[in-house]
Amino acid sequence: MRSFLVLLIIALLGTGCSKFAKVQKSTDYDYKLRMADQYYAKKKYHFAQQLYEELFPLLKGSDKFEAVYYNFAYCAYYMRDYMNAENLFKGFVEVFPTSKRAEEMEYMRAYTFYRQSPKVELDQTNTMKTIGLMQAFINTHPGSAKNKEATEIIDICREKLEKKEMLSAELYFNLRQYKAAAIAFANLMNNYPDSDKSDSYKLQVIRSYFEYAALSIDEKKEERFQKVIDECNEFTDRFPESQLLTEAKRFLNLSLNNIKAIKNEQVKTSA
Repeated sequence: MRSFLVLLIIALLGTGCSKFAKVQKSTDYDYKLRMADQYYAKKKYHFAQQLYEELFPLLKGSDKFEAVYYNFAYCAYYMRDYMNAENLFKGFVEVFPTSKRAEEMEYMRAYTFYRQSPKVELDQTNTMKTIGLMQAFINTHPGSAKNKEATEIIDICREKLEKKEMLSAELYFNLRQYKAAAIAFANLMNNYPDSDKSDSYKLQVIRSYFEYAALSIDEKKEERFQKVIDECNEFTDRFPESQLLTEAKRFLNLSLNNIKAIKNEQVKTSA
C-alpha cells in the first residue's frame, strides 16, 4: 500500500511538471499569464515565479506589468527568499511610486528584514535595519493601518537588541573583566533608558565595580571603592522604590567598611 502511494505521488508530480513544461513552451503570452496567475492563486509559487519572470520583459510598460510585478515580489516572499523579496518590494515602489500598492510594498520591504532577524546570539544587522525601515514607514505614512504593527515590531526588535547587549555585558562579568562589565552595563542603561530592567543593570554596574575594586592593588582600592559608593548613591536617588535597593545598600556598606579598613591600616602604617 505504501509503495502504491509513493508511486501515485511520483506520477502526480510528473504530470504536474509535464503540464508546466507545456505552459512554459507556449508562445501565447496571454495564456501563459493566466496560468501564472492560476499557479499563484493555488500557492504553487515556484511555477508562478518562473512564468512571471519570463513575462517580465514582455509586459514591461503595459497595464498588466504592475500586477505581475506585485505577484512576482510575493512569490519570492512566500518562498522565503527574503533577500530577493526585499529587492523586489523596493523595486516596486521605485517603479510605481504612486500606486495604491506602494504603501503595502514599503511595509513589506521592512518586514522582510524582520523575517531575516536571527536569534539573539547572532549578528543583528537585519534587526537594526528593521527598526530603521519600520520607523521610516511610520514617519512617511502617519495614518497607515500598519503603524500599530510596525510599532510592535520595533519594540520586539529593540528588546532583542537589548538582550544581546545584556548577554555581552554578562559575559564580561563572567570572564572577570569587571571594569569592562561595569562600562557595558552602564552603556546598556543609557541605550535603553525606558527599560524595566534599568535597576538591575545599575545593580550590575555596582557589583562589577565592587569586584573590580576588591581585586585591585592596595594603592587603587580606596579610589575604586569610592566609585562603588558613588554608584550606590546614584542607585538610591534614581530607584528609591526598587526591590533591589537592599542589595545596593549592602554593597554601599561593604564599600564603606573597606574604605574604613584601608584608612585604619594607613594610620597604623604611619604611626
